[in-house]
Amino acid sequence: MTDILAIYGAGGHGKVVADLAEELGYQKVVFFDDEYAVKKKLEHWDVKGDFAALLADVSKYAGVIVAIGNNRVRLEKITLLINKGANVISLIHPTANVSRYVSLGIGSVVCSNASVNAFAKIGMGAIINTNASVDHDCVLGQGVHICPGASLAGNVIVGDFSWIGIGSSIIQQVSVGCDCFVAAGSVVVKDVLDSQKVKSNPAKPY
Repeated sequence: MTDILAIYGAGGHGKVVADLAEELGYQKVVFFDDEYAVKKKLEHWDVKGDFAALLADVSKYAGVIVAIGNNRVRLEKITLLINKGANVISLIHPTANVSRYVSLGIGSVVCSNASVNAFAKIGMGAIINTNASVDHDCVLGQGVHICPGASLAGNVIVGDFSWIGIGSSIIQQVSVGCDCFVAAGSVVVKDVLDSQKVKSNPAKPY
């Protein structure tokens, strides 16, 4: 095993994750992506192969992380990597404020200036993006994405695979179901049912 971090997903979020990893001291980062046939580089980082190539060589890497924006695809790839014996890791940016009492699921990323407060529980493969805030006792399911600048008050529940859009807000003790989409800038003041899309202030289905 080396000190190299492997990232699956050579796109915009991958760039953010690679930068974060270097901030944490990883000396080398390499990418894998299913567009390997046409994508050999991401900025200055090498793209080594596709997902099958990563699965074949997982033991070579000190850590592996999936940097795919699609929530379901991200969870699918994380699960396959774990089953193959990969050391799937989580990353927390040095500028993020994450309470020691937080439970953070494997394969999750907490980006710069994000805040996750005491006794929040974050499921596997979550993204807590730049400047997002997750307050005390929140419970986030698997594959959730809290987009940049979104704010969750205390005791909010967010179900698996839900997407909380940029700059949106959810008041305390509200539940958002699974597979939900909260549009950018929305203010959620009541529960959102599974698979609903909501927008505006106050947020309503659309």
